[in-house]
Amino acid sequence: MSLPTYSPADRTAVPLDKAYRLLNHGPVVLVSSAHQGRSNVMAAAWSMALDFAPPKISVVIDKATLTRQLVEASGVFALNIPCQAMAAQTLAVGTDSALNVPDKLALHGVSTFAAQEIDVPLVQGCVAWLECRLIPEPHNQTAYDLFIAEVVAAWADPRVFSDGRWHFDAAPDSLRTLHYVAGGQFYATGASVLVQK
Repeated sequence: MSLPTYSPADRTAVPLDKAYRLLNHGPVVLVSSAHQGRSNVMAAAWSMALDFAPPKISVVIDKATLTRQLVEASGVFALNIPCQAMAAQTLAVGTDSALNVPDKLALHGVSTFAAQEIDVPLVQGCVAWLECRLIPEPHNQTAYDLFIAEVVAAWADPRVFSDGRWHFDAAPDSLRTLHYVAGGQFYATGASVLVQK
C-alpha cells in the first residue's frame, strides 16, 4: 500500500476547541521531537485528550527512548496521527529505537516537515497533527512515564477531517486511522455509527 498523496500545504487548521476530537477515537500516534539538531519519531499507543480550554493531551513516553530525552530537553513535541497506509512505518518506528538504529527514519521511509508554531518536526503522510508544549509534571514523568502538554496548534487533512469531525466513510480506506492491539496487529477505524438524540 502506498502512502497517500499529500503536501503539507494541503493541511487545514483545526480550531483549538475542537482539537480533542482528533484523539477522541483512540488512534495510535507518532510522537515527534527535536532538540539541538537531533530529531526522532516513535509510536505510542497510549495517548488521550485531557482538557478542552486550553486543550491538553497526555501521552506515555518510555524513559528508555531518544524521544523522551528530546521532549524533556526541548519542552515541545507533536502528536502525529498516522493512517492505514502508514501501518508498516508506524510499527517500524515503534519497534526500532533511535538509540540503537540512529537512521531509523530514513531506513523506514519516514519523512518530516517543520511545524508552524513550535520547533518540532511533523510526520509526512499523517492525517492529523497536534503541536504540543510540555506542562512539566516531574513526578508523573518519572513514576509513570506520563507526559501532559498543552496543544498550541492542530492541523488535519481535509480529506478525512473537516468542520470539527472525522469523515472516514467518504475517504479511501488508506486514510483511516490505526488502533494498535499488540504483536504487530492494528485495526483501522471502522464505519461511522450516528445515534440521533
